[in-house]
Amino acid sequence: MRQVNLNRKTNETNIALSLNIDGKGVANISTGCGFLDHMLTLFAHHSRMDLSIICEGDTHVDDHHTVEDVGISLGQAIYQAMGDKKGITRYGSMLLPMDEALILSALDFSGRPCLVYDMNIPTEKVGTFDTELCEEFWLAFVRNAACTLHIKQLAGSNSHHIIEGVFKSVARSVRAAVAIDKDFADEVPSTKGAL
Repeated sequence: MRQVNLNRKTNETNIALSLNIDGKGVANISTGCGFLDHMLTLFAHHSRMDLSIICEGDTHVDDHHTVEDVGISLGQAIYQAMGDKKGITRYGSMLLPMDEALILSALDFSGRPCLVYDMNIPTEKVGTFDTELCEEFWLAFVRNAACTLHIKQLAGSNSHHIIEGVFKSVARSVRAAVAIDKDFADEVPSTKGAL
């Protein structure tokens, strides 16, 4: 069973997270940041992972610590849930339209953290959410999931649609990459023999 429960507590956030990679997309998200809750609910649904995240953070300051630390925790959980990565497909990609926005994501659970983030979000805020935090979330995720992730915006003029497209696209890429390839179920997908 590829399931993980973890807790992460700092002076800025207190996070309880549970994850089942082989779930049905059930989400229970409460971070104190409404837009992030929306994005993580979409992530759970489109990745088909059961995901519960309860975060108490210093959102009276701003949402930065909460967004970054949730990204850290989600990355750690996926990394742990994959175990030795035996049998995973390893790679995933998705070209996803979200109304006028078009987002490409491509992911490799390579063990080498790298984020290539090519985005042009037109506004500084979506509601009270700082749009620059989208990059902070994925940078924290990549560093802790030990993956290479490319995110490229090919079209889009509405900031909400663009960021929503990112979360949906990456969720679909993650879903494909963590899936077990039955033809290679007993192999680590690398000529090195380890990821």
